[in-house]
Amino acid sequence: MARHKAFDLHQALKRAIAVFAAHGFAGTSTAMLLNAMGISRQSLYDTFGDKRQLYLAALSHYSQESVSDILQHLEQASTARAGLEQALAAFTQRPADQGCMGVNAVCEFGISDRDITQATHQSGLRLATGLAHCIREGQQRGEFDPQLDPHSAAGYLMTLLSGLKVAARGGASEQALRQTLQIALRNL
Repeated sequence: MARHKAFDLHQALKRAIAVFAAHGFAGTSTAMLLNAMGISRQSLYDTFGDKRQLYLAALSHYSQESVSDILQHLEQASTARAGLEQALAAFTQRPADQGCMGVNAVCEFGISDRDITQATHQSGLRLATGLAHCIREGQQRGEFDPQLDPHSAAGYLMTLLSGLKVAARGGASEQALRQTLQIALRNL
């Protein structure tokens, strides 16, 4: 008979995400993870396999939630422009020390690890599709330049989003990030 976990899997994963986002894969020790997650070494191995498998699970979970948050802003806003502004502005309000696990994974691994590349690619594709859809809707309503290619504009916004995350991590103020956001939105 299988034993029930003596810890909240979702909470443990969120704590692992925070550690990986702050320190990267290489900079995170197993001891740091165990301490943050509040679990034993055996629980880590029984539940996730090893540090790499935990990293992949954390990256997948983080990417899923992060993209879902952005898409939710896009879908719930009254206009495409308002949705984009709300989605991007949400990142200007995050604490500077809260790293982005997705951006960090790309910076740390590039395309050298197939599993990590696949995870970041899948979340990127999902986000690009949602952004391109939003751009098309905005074009139909006259909110965005009708000459823009929606997929290219989505790529531009994804690059902007990554840049905002890196700038925030580097200490850029919320005001500076918002000014950058306003410039970008005027270009659409």
